[in-house]
Amino acid sequence: MPFNFVQSKIAELSPIVGLDEASLKILICTLLSFPFGVIFKRLPDQSYTLKNLYNLAVSSLYVFGILNLRSGLVTLLISATGTYFITRYLRTSSMPWVNFIFLMAHLCYSHLHTQFFVTFDQTKIDITGAQMVLVIKLSSFGWSVYDGRQPKDLLTSYTASRAIKKHPNILPYIGYVFFYASVLTGPAFDYADYDKFIHSTLFDDVPDSKRPGRNKRRIPRSGRQALYKTLQGFFWAFWLFQVPRYVNLEYVLSGKFYANHNFIYRIIYLWILGFTHRLKYYTIWLIAEGACILCGIGYNGYDAETDTFKWDRVQNIDPWAFETGQNVHTCLEAWNMNTNKWLKNFVYLRIARPGKKPGFKSTLFTFVTSAFWHGTRPGYYLTFVLGAVSQSLGKIYRRNLRPIFLEADGKTPKPTKIYYDIVSLIVTQLLFGFISQPFVILDFKLSLYCWATAYFYVPVVAIVTFFLFRGPYAKVVVKWCRSHSASAQVPKEALDNIKLTSKEAEKVKSHLDSILEREFDTLGLPPIDVLETVDKKEFDEDVKDLAEAWRSFRGRRGSIKDDDFEGLKDAYNNFTNEINEIFTSKKEEFSKKPATMSKANKVD
Repeated sequence: MPFNFVQSKIAELSPIVGLDEASLKILICTLLSFPFGVIFKRLPDQSYTLKNLYNLAVSSLYVFGILNLRSGLVTLLISATGTYFITRYLRTSSMPWVNFIFLMAHLCYSHLHTQFFVTFDQTKIDITGAQMVLVIKLSSFGWSVYDGRQPKDLLTSYTASRAIKKHPNILPYIGYVFFYASVLTGPAFDYADYDKFIHSTLFDDVPDSKRPGRNKRRIPRSGRQALYKTLQGFFWAFWLFQVPRYVNLEYVLSGKFYANHNFIYRIIYLWILGFTHRLKYYTIWLIAEGACILCGIGYNGYDAETDTFKWDRVQNIDPWAFETGQNVHTCLEAWNMNTNKWLKNFVYLRIARPGKKPGFKSTLFTFVTSAFWHGTRPGYYLTFVLGAVSQSLGKIYRRNLRPIFLEADGKTPKPTKIYYDIVSLIVTQLLFGFISQPFVILDFKLSLYCWATAYFYVPVVAIVTFFLFRGPYAKVVVKWCRSHSASAQVPKEALDNIKLTSKEAEKVKSHLDSILEREFDTLGLPPIDVLETVDKKEFDEDVKDLAEAWRSFRGRRGSIKDDDFEGLKDAYNNFTNEINEIFTSKKEEFSKKPATMSKANKVD
């Protein structure tokens, strides 16, 4: 049998390459997607059926000829078939939730089955990875079908762009589910993108002068951009093969690691080991993105001003942003980006009632969804819980220490700000080296042992930090920090030109901080302070702060009587204008780094 010949050759090649058979099979399929992508781009633009059949033919070759995934294919088909019938025939408002629960329950079963009833075999691929990608695609598909049945005025610009007006037939649906370039490792994308891709309407904005070939193919050339992403993947692959020779998890758990090295050496070792864990994701995600760019689905528009194409539609990782991130939030925004989009748009925002902003319930539900989506092993939850704590630590230090390194305007950095940035970078990377280990170890006792080799230094720092900034001496500590900030040194006469006093502005800033920071936390990983209160206390305090600021603002502007409508209106307009200015400033502050990352993503 030809397929048996392929399997035997892969088994022979595995020790030569240095990859286990399962990883090698995935890599082979990913690399084969490049020549298959070249062929796909040359299929007739209007041959929709042919394109879908081609996708299925290539995926079948992968599944049966290379991956040997017959049993795993059944798992994927159960999810795909269930979603198709639920979304097509269940016409109630609960349809997307029924679909979501079905998919998550099936995924949870797969996680538990793998955890308790399957012995690890390096020759077999764990289908739960592909099923996780499929859960993202199919749950978003369910919401898109639901949105297609809603009035336009109830949809946001994002949901309207993803809405499915007519439920697809089985062929394009299966073509979407088993799209060859992303069937195993992702990236995940919405059906609306796939539909535009197959019908070539995704490329409507491509100028005629940019269309390649005699017949002016609609998909523009993307070989150079695809090669750039692929070379990035091979760059990280090189380190993937080199670094484990010197740093590995087995040594950490052997006992010699703790016995033979001091504390500083051990935490640096864990940092490098954490970097090693990320390398396989950098490698496969970047190469897979390159394959998607080559076939065209990575296309994200034409910029007439710069006369360039954007190819970041399915970008899933930004290694540079992660490795240079100065806080947990920034790093997570650069990691598994398509999962972040799914959690935000199809979990976090969907929990909130129509017309209401997401609150604690949305945050908690997203956290639970993300945790169960990743798996059921204890190591995942150790990483998630400590990650949530770490985000809160970052906020505490940013709020209290960062202003010390800024000028009085709160924006201009002092010359010493470079030291704050360097320390933030080092601390963030050391932190990930510690909290990410259980995510790979998975076992509860071994994870705790790994942390013990570094004296649980991150939890210890967390306890000390919460004691200082949330404990009995919190006011003294915060006051000391503020006394060393430049804004506290501003002469009194300079404040006369400020419409809001520093105390009033501080209340408004604090309120806006809490709003902006609660908007959405990447990977469903909320700061632990979001989980501290479950009732309306936090909201009441926010409102109280603004009310106190308003009363103070109004009282200092003369005696304005309640029946003095014009006076009240002028005072209120001035007050809201001040809040808007502060809000704009804080919004820019919060969006500065993500915007920078997004800009960097488009330079290709």
